[in-house]
Amino acid sequence: MLHQNISTELNRACGTLRAGFAFSRGMTRLTRLHQAGSAKAMLPPAPGCEIVLLNTSGGLTGGDRMDITVTQEAGTHLTVTTQTAERAYRSTTGRARVTARFEVAAGAHLDLLPQETILFDRSALLREQEIALAGDATALWVETLILGRAAMGETVRTLDLTDRRRITRDGRPVFVENLRLGDATLARGESIATLAGCRAFATLVLVAPDAADRLDRARAALGSDGAASAFDGKLVARVMADDGWPLRQAMMRLIQAIRPGPLPRVWQI
Repeated sequence: MLHQNISTELNRACGTLRAGFAFSRGMTRLTRLHQAGSAKAMLPPAPGCEIVLLNTSGGLTGGDRMDITVTQEAGTHLTVTTQTAERAYRSTTGRARVTARFEVAAGAHLDLLPQETILFDRSALLREQEIALAGDATALWVETLILGRAAMGETVRTLDLTDRRRITRDGRPVFVENLRLGDATLARGESIATLAGCRAFATLVLVAPDAADRLDRARAALGSDGAASAFDGKLVARVMADDGWPLRQAMMRLIQAIRPGPLPRVWQI
């Protein structure tokens, strides 16, 4: 009898994306794009310059790796979003890891508006993201997390999430948030000190000289759905909801209240 060695090691998704933008002939234009593996990008027709990131593997699970770098030169105005919600699935072999860095030169502006990240039961994800501002560069950043899909009857009881978010200016921290969610936190989900029973939550950060001037508009848009404050050239808003759809509606109102122009088309589909 012949014995054949069969590897039980599962294939892992890996993706690398590098994109660069410059101001040329009166508008922001793509100057370079490298994409490999499951990390891809699209540049749809839009009133401004917009890049849509997508993960062709369909989601993240243990051992997957995604590495993204987007660079803007002086004078550019760029919107970065995602084609759909990212999904972190059940993991049996360690963590998925996502690293993303956005470099924004002096005189440039970044709108970082990804769609939601949906975390499934027993998912494991380490994500590290940084917006590196130079000089007087400005940025708007939205990050949304959903713990399972209510419509599908999903409940997240086991989770390993480390989400490190950082905005710097000339190398100095402007906004730093390290989020850690695990089983113990989920077990206290009904506590007002944690999620108060909500399964969807989001953070918005605006770093701009006139951030405080937009605070009243932000609070009016949110109503009782969230809270916002402004200080030291930044506006920070927090929103929670029972599920992803009402949260998305609240975030759309908030973004449109403080940001000129339409939302990315993928947000409206």
